[in-house]
Amino acid sequence: MSTHVFPARTTTADIELGSTLQPKFSPDGLIPCITCDHETNEVLMFAFMNAEALAQTLKTRKATYWSRSRGKLWIKGEESGNAQLVKELRVDCDQDVVLLRVENVGGAACHNGYKSCFYRKLADGANADEPTSLKLEFAARRVFDPATVYRKE
Repeated sequence: MSTHVFPARTTTADIELGSTLQPKFSPDGLIPCITCDHETNEVLMFAFMNAEALAQTLKTRKATYWSRSRGKLWIKGEESGNAQLVKELRVDCDQDVVLLRVENVGGAACHNGYKSCFYRKLADGANADEPTSLKLEFAARRVFDPATVYRKE
């Protein structure tokens, strides 16, 4: 359980049109976070934050997320050096999604070595009625080789 407390959510008008950050965390304590490049607006990744990750991000200006698979905080770039320095934090209209605009230090946001986690696209001719047609194509090149960056645990 996090010790970080954000302002209580008040009226719809305050949440949607007011000037106080009142993030809406899900019942499991998480809020979705979209991260994009502050210069190009390219979407780099999607992750979740809990209150502690959001508070640490605000304090350090380094993107910090909650790893659901590892059950712990994750500071982007702590292993790879591909950090995300927060230039701006936005919320959507009802404050249940965070948008980070970051400087993508090192040039890669994805643990697979790509600038963006969205490095594949659905191939032309894909048809939901034909599962074998649902092919992905690479739309980017790797910035680094993950085998040389991440240590095996």
